[in-house]
Amino acid sequence: MNFQRGQKKEEPEINLVPMIDVLLVILIFLVITTTYSKFSELEITLPQAIAETDKKSDAPQVIDVSVSAKGDYTIDLVPIKFTSIEGLRDALRAASKNQENPAIIISADTKATHQSVITVMEAARLAGYNQVTFTTEVSNNNQ
Repeated sequence: MNFQRGQKKEEPEINLVPMIDVLLVILIFLVITTTYSKFSELEITLPQAIAETDKKSDAPQVIDVSVSAKGDYTIDLVPIKFTSIEGLRDALRAASKNQENPAIIISADTKATHQSVITVMEAARLAGYNQVTFTTEVSNNNQ
């Protein structure tokens, strides 16, 4: 006797919920165990000078540009006034006394704006001078 005559056979189905749960657990495990490297600061080693240079040989090839906290500029200790970057460029060219590529040394006050220093760098670039450097003060806090 066949008692299951009127009943339909159920189609087998795959239950996806347990598989999704397992995949989520694996994903959480991978996220937690993965380490991320974060750099809070940039580590650089600055070059050191071993020998001092002769000031007399450098003097004709150097233009000193000073920037005060108020944004006033001096070139080789001579105060200058300009209305545009081109005016500062012309002042740098006049101070170079037709030297080919003098070094521009920027001495900016600690409280000078970033823009005032960038202005000097841009004027040097427009004048065709690519040797730009900065002066700093060494603090002896280790004593």
